[in-house]
Amino acid sequence: MSPAPIPLPERRLGQQGLRVPAIGLGCMGMSQSYGPADAQEAWATLERALELGSTFWDTAEVYGPFTNEQLLGRFLKGRRDRVILATKFGFRIEGGQTMGLDSRPAHIRTVVEESLKRLATDHIDLLYQHRVDPQVPIEEVAGTVSDLIREGHVRYFGLSEAGAHTLRRAHAVCPVSALQSEYSLWERNLETEILPTLRELGIGLVPFAPLGRGFLTGTAKRAEDYPEDDFRRGDPRFSFEHYEANVRATALIREVAQTRAVTPAQVALAWILHQGSDIVPIPGTKRRRYLEENVAAAALQLSATELENLGRALAPGSISGPRYRPELMKSIDR
Repeated sequence: MSPAPIPLPERRLGQQGLRVPAIGLGCMGMSQSYGPADAQEAWATLERALELGSTFWDTAEVYGPFTNEQLLGRFLKGRRDRVILATKFGFRIEGGQTMGLDSRPAHIRTVVEESLKRLATDHIDLLYQHRVDPQVPIEEVAGTVSDLIREGHVRYFGLSEAGAHTLRRAHAVCPVSALQSEYSLWERNLETEILPTLRELGIGLVPFAPLGRGFLTGTAKRAEDYPEDDFRRGDPRFSFEHYEANVRATALIREVAQTRAVTPAQVALAWILHQGSDIVPIPGTKRRRYLEENVAAAALQLSATELENLGRALAPGSISGPRYRPELMKSIDR
């Protein structure tokens, strides 16, 4: 029998009125990137997320592409009002392949129109620019989203992997409610400049990959042990030259988990939640058991000593290997 629902506290993202559960759900893996999809289990996981109150769901047109939005659209018929739905624009997709960035205003409108159809809804709660397009001034992007908000198609504006200067420029045109970027004990690149900027401007943070693509759960394998279609097969930090060093670097997470009789994933998520009430992680999963484990992390209170020790053991620079392959790093606006 599944555990009884655990009430999730709410958190505020930005200053524009967006309130969401403290732990959201990344839906990408239900359609791609981390092994084969399981439609039946994905559907059951979405149903369980509703029961647990983890109703801040993250998708994008590029996931699949298109199939992840279609899955959520089918699921949400008759229950759209129970979910806070986030999706993204910013890529050019041709023949089922991602062909580069495209945040031209006309393209944004086309993507939003098509996403609304796939999601079977008349509005998107949180619309992100998926990656900053250097060919389109961010002011034009923000202005287009502002128009979509005024027209009722979108409620809130977000950016993904944007740098501090871009955040400031966008926010001056259309208030930004949330930045989605990778942040965890595994990846702390936001702490020097981005987090202070977010707090100065009153923008929330939505960390994706808060479990280090599974490495922080204590169950990670070497890159070559994953299937060809699994993103981690090409992840530098899972590769043979970095894997063992990263197992050693993350040992304290497993030790704290054992002492507390919880899972390493719950320790890693609890650490993020302790970094500020303006932070809402979206661990991705396509299985009920992991969803339940992730949601339960909201109730885990780490001590000041545990937080200090974890922060020190996994200080910036302690993880071996680059975050992405060079071609993917080029799309990060820093």
